[in-house]
Amino acid sequence: MELPIDHYRLLGVSPSSDGQNVLRTLQQRLDNPPGQGFSHEALQARAELLRASADLLSDEERRNAYEADLIAFEGSGGAGAPGLDVPISKEVGGLLLLMEAGQPLDAFETARHSLQPPQTPALGSSREADLTLLVGLTCLHAATDLRRERHFEAAASLLLQGRQLLQRMGQAPEQRRQLDHELDNLLPFRVLDLLSRDLTATAERQEGLRWLEVLVKKRGGLEGDGDPELPRQEFQAFFKQIRQFLTVQEQVDLFGRWAKEGSATAEFLASYALTASGFAQRKPERIAAAHQRLTHSGHPGVGPYLACQHLLLGQIEAAQATFLSTADQDLRRWAEQQSDDPLAQLCAYCRDWLSREVLPGYRDIETDADLDAYFADRDIQSYVEGQDRSPGTTDWPGPLGPAPGAQGDSPDPLGLDPAPKSPQPKARPATQRRPGRKSGWLIPSALGLAGAAVAGGAWFAFRPLNQPPAPPKATASLKPAAAQPAKPPSAPPAAVIPATGPLRAIDPSEAEIKGLLEAWLKAKAQVLAGQSPGRPLAELARPALVDGLQAEARRNASRREQQRVKAEVEQLAVISSSPKRIETTSKLLYSEQTTNAAGTVVSRTAPIELSNSYVFARDDGIWRLAAWRPRR
Repeated sequence: MELPIDHYRLLGVSPSSDGQNVLRTLQQRLDNPPGQGFSHEALQARAELLRASADLLSDEERRNAYEADLIAFEGSGGAGAPGLDVPISKEVGGLLLLMEAGQPLDAFETARHSLQPPQTPALGSSREADLTLLVGLTCLHAATDLRRERHFEAAASLLLQGRQLLQRMGQAPEQRRQLDHELDNLLPFRVLDLLSRDLTATAERQEGLRWLEVLVKKRGGLEGDGDPELPRQEFQAFFKQIRQFLTVQEQVDLFGRWAKEGSATAEFLASYALTASGFAQRKPERIAAAHQRLTHSGHPGVGPYLACQHLLLGQIEAAQATFLSTADQDLRRWAEQQSDDPLAQLCAYCRDWLSREVLPGYRDIETDADLDAYFADRDIQSYVEGQDRSPGTTDWPGPLGPAPGAQGDSPDPLGLDPAPKSPQPKARPATQRRPGRKSGWLIPSALGLAGAAVAGGAWFAFRPLNQPPAPPKATASLKPAAAQPAKPPSAPPAAVIPATGPLRAIDPSEAEIKGLLEAWLKAKAQVLAGQSPGRPLAELARPALVDGLQAEARRNASRREQQRVKAEVEQLAVISSSPKRIETTSKLLYSEQTTNAAGTVVSRTAPIELSNSYVFARDDGIWRLAAWRPRR
């Protein structure tokens, strides 16, 4: 059996450690065996493997030969990583050390494979018990690593594999309970992972919606509190995150189904989603449906929102009457600060309500709360004209003009001056006409507002509109605060690889190694795009990697294709270092796009986060990239 690990990592020492440190580390490892219930045979095999690595690394001649073999392997361009051959009799001991070295996923895959035919151990044997125990432990550790890296769905899939295997073996009931517990805790994160996928990932997003419904049902509905692992406050914070990844139609459908089951909150949110959809897509029929839902939602204090919906439907008299009869003292005082004209006050409030409460929160809506553009749309005008008409006609001055007979000046049409100085009203086109209305029409742009629209109901609270919106309160929200992985804080300026010339430092810093990797990735992107690299490739990587890159570029040229690759190094850490070899782990934000000769996109990889290991070697006084491999 081959373990994907070298002697340094197996023993837990740096390539720069001397013989005395090697022996000290060996004794510490022998004195601290794992205590989860492994057999004496497994622990004895672990100890023997540790001693074998220590014997090699404490012998200078054997150690130098081994390190030369490592460098030669990595410079050959071969796939994979250097490994260690372990006798099958010491399999469990080797897998234990692999788990302890921070490679639980590799240990899990090997242990799982060893429990499958034809490698299946004898029933009731110590080997069967050890491998089963390893499956449970490594599954939990590997899922924790994946969760830490925000690969939530991959972590859930791994936990399911582990649970199914333990169930089949009929062993380790306590570990099965732990796996089930982890799966339950992972559910909200899985939903976040799946719904944050690209909109073209239809199957994954549908799976995310299905799990979201499972999560809400488990709680007893949006208003429920039946999940002790996710208290109400945390669930509400989580749900606000989730909404950002749902399209407006997904929210209409989702909240509509939950509203049919009796959820007043879902009825309220469905009304908002319909309003947002109707405004953004210029479909007033949807706003009419939203108005009907909000009317029957049963939420107190929704009168001002109903007034806004009346306004968007062109029902001016109903809008003004509703607003005047339902706005509280604080809201009326705030509105009076915006304008002396009642309709302009309502327009200011409606614009603020749309921009702060209605339009945010949808993945596919990026629309400003521009009432001028909305009422100038032909579909909106046609809808309003088709409503009940009273006899006669009156002038319709258009979005920015004054109502016929209106007294005083109109507010600043662009909302640029918080205290406009009586601007002259715009002349209305003589051709614009409207069916008769007692009060005429005035659709001014709302002023820039210091207040904020408010919402009512279980998840919404009123606040005075004559005050700036309060900053969000700190809540114990779920850890994945966003679908995209957070970037690490900026590091202070440090030395990096020179813009020209190879890296020759005897003991390069982490920043210099990162600069070398970034230079290689940039040159690689240039070559794949059909351009000349900005740096000589021989300064950046060993010949095997350079030859592979050039072969890939030739394949693209023969197909008359170009690759646009973008790779940004977000994190890099040195995990082992010697005078001739440096190994690092890194996280990259990677995307690529391939186009044909006509410029048509034939394939695309959306931005994803990759975890890779990179090995750098020093030849003739120059550091170059020698090998790389993905980290699972």
